[in-house]
Amino acid sequence: MTELQLNPFSNPLFEAVQMSRIFPDGKTFVDCQPKQSYDKIMEAFHTENKKPGFDLKQFVLNHFDLPVPHSVHYSSDPTKPVASNIESLWDVLTREPDTENGSLIPLPFPYIVPGGRFGEIYYWDSYFTMLGLKTSGRYDMIENMIGNFSYLIDTLGYIPNGNRTYFIGRSQPPFYAQMIKLLADKKGDAIYLQYLPQLEKEYQFWMKGAEELNGKNKMLFHCVLMPDGAVLNRYKDEWSSPRPESYREDVELAQQATDTVKPSVYGHLRAGAESGWDFSSRWFKEPGVFSSIHCTGIIPVDLNCLLLNLEQTLAHAYELKGEAGQSIRMLLAAEKRKQAIDKYCWNEAAGFYIDFDWSANEQKKAMTLAGICPLYFKIADNQKAGRVREQIERLFLKDGGVVTSLETTGQQWDAPNGWAPLQWMTIQGLENYGFTELAGEIARRWIQLNTAVFKRTGKLMEKYNVMDTHLEAGGGEYEGQDGFGWTNGVLLALIHQYGAAK
Repeated sequence: MTELQLNPFSNPLFEAVQMSRIFPDGKTFVDCQPKQSYDKIMEAFHTENKKPGFDLKQFVLNHFDLPVPHSVHYSSDPTKPVASNIESLWDVLTREPDTENGSLIPLPFPYIVPGGRFGEIYYWDSYFTMLGLKTSGRYDMIENMIGNFSYLIDTLGYIPNGNRTYFIGRSQPPFYAQMIKLLADKKGDAIYLQYLPQLEKEYQFWMKGAEELNGKNKMLFHCVLMPDGAVLNRYKDEWSSPRPESYREDVELAQQATDTVKPSVYGHLRAGAESGWDFSSRWFKEPGVFSSIHCTGIIPVDLNCLLLNLEQTLAHAYELKGEAGQSIRMLLAAEKRKQAIDKYCWNEAAGFYIDFDWSANEQKKAMTLAGICPLYFKIADNQKAGRVREQIERLFLKDGGVVTSLETTGQQWDAPNGWAPLQWMTIQGLENYGFTELAGEIARRWIQLNTAVFKRTGKLMEKYNVMDTHLEAGGGEYEGQDGFGWTNGVLLALIHQYGAAK
């Protein structure tokens, strides 16, 4: 199935299914399991599709098993406290070690899936799921999931977007170091030494090509040479074709793009998927125009904060190992990155951290919650943190929590939506600088919204409308999902920290 997933242009069956709309969601077909070998299926397709009255959907049903949502048989009890329902969901959302074929990459240990259409592990989602597992005392599952991510690093060289073959080529926001810290807080510093080889490989993946950057090659892989010689990072998939799981959507969007942009649209879409913010106006060159996406030309403030955190984590691990020279090297790299983040992403007039458009050599205009990351990772000085706090309260605070961006575009990572990971990073980022009142207010509003929706629907959602708490969230390439891994994790952790809704 590798060719089917990763090389759709050469596969007439794949293209026929994905462009036919026989399944409303493009992810359905790539998650199917073949009932026989790929060669036999293709041989049958080439024979049967020439016959009069050929039924493509029936052919797929004859030759593939369709995916079954992981929590399809689960029904929550809205009369019980929401925290109790989350506790019961952990076992429902647990997937055992894999032996299946198809597009799923087998993993050696049990893991938690998000739920809904997402029946595989996702990289950055999993850290926020782990926050809830920590609250539940489920360190066994945290360790299992870290074991799976370490296995992926050792076998692929990095953690892919998720454990599907069609995700190979891109990663997601690098939260692996934060996962290690979460486990080390429980089991001690020996954890940093245990996973140091994988932390090193994670860093090597994101920094590949950094030493080859020069006046002619200013962008290689994830690395970008800035005008002053600093190296910062971007999102970048190694492929530049339509995403198999969103094939039709990508092809149709590319048809809307201008001739100058069209050749690179697929690469930008894939990079946007790697960012986890798929999709948001923060990646657009023209406000509200999806086809103007230019993600690979942007230096995201959140990605570079995450990599600074990885450098600091490596420095700590090397110090524990007694490798002082390596530790100092990582500390210097982190300090250089901090200075570059301040130089290129801090906007004094706006009082906020904003992405930098490398291709235009200027900051982007859009303010988004990505600007909270320097507070979450304690990178900002007190003065900058105070300015960010003011803007969070003035611009981003809404009835149900904090809104993702200030633009309403129909994209799911824009207004009016709020997402659990961004609530968590905003709340903890404010707490880091003593802004406890605002942090607590955001937490209470988010807890109240999540709880009210749960009592009304019996579901915990992937995302929420924080601007009108009586309406559902919207936007995106698929219908709203319930489950939901990181919502469960963040809500449980926030209830533990701030108390349940009253």
